[in-house]
Amino acid sequence: MSQLPDIIREIPRVAADVVAQAATYQAAILADVAGRRGTLHGRISPVHEQMKVAGPAFTVEVRPGDNLMIHAAIALAQPGDVLVIDGKADLTAALMGTLMLSACKKRGLAGVVIDGAIRDKLELLDLGFPVFCAGYNPAGPTKYVPGRINHAISAGGATIQPGDLVVGDADGVVIIEREKAPAMLALADKKVADEAARLEAIGRGDTASKWLPAALRAAGVLKEGESL
Repeated sequence: MSQLPDIIREIPRVAADVVAQAATYQAAILADVAGRRGTLHGRISPVHEQMKVAGPAFTVEVRPGDNLMIHAAIALAQPGDVLVIDGKADLTAALMGTLMLSACKKRGLAGVVIDGAIRDKLELLDLGFPVFCAGYNPAGPTKYVPGRINHAISAGGATIQPGDLVVGDADGVVIIEREKAPAMLALADKKVADEAARLEAIGRGDTASKWLPAALRAAGVLKEGESL
């Protein structure tokens, strides 16, 4: 059996039109229609709450505190890709800062999602490039330890395959499997319409959730025929 190389250069990506449409939805909407799967741990949040990202995942696995393979990924990723980096949730050293993230922006990448630390936060706010991270640390990384590019990774408690759809906003990041992404868009469209109708009803004073009594009865909180 031949072994996969550590660096996989060619990957199937979620289609550009799917990315463009997905970018119009909140991450929460996509998470709901995807069965509440694929959301990254809440520790991974945007550097600024107005930052948004959408694109195919270009996955990177590194050893804690080492960013050698991230440098290689920046050189290999295509415009529109989102670097999704499994940094093992380690916050003892920053894996990226202004220099690397400026290079990402110059190369046309859509953003970076990293389960690890970054630095130069104030400069990154000025840079205006979408970055989602687990924290910050002024310490720099090493650049010695090999890792892998475009293999399946686990970041923020979710499994990410290269080419999967990545969508992030103020609430966090959700990953949608590449093959399932097109089907999720129609569901997301209906979800948005349903929520708009519910908000309109609330505005008219209808604040009661129609599903709540049945759910409370099913949970044994209300008896049959009893209401709130």
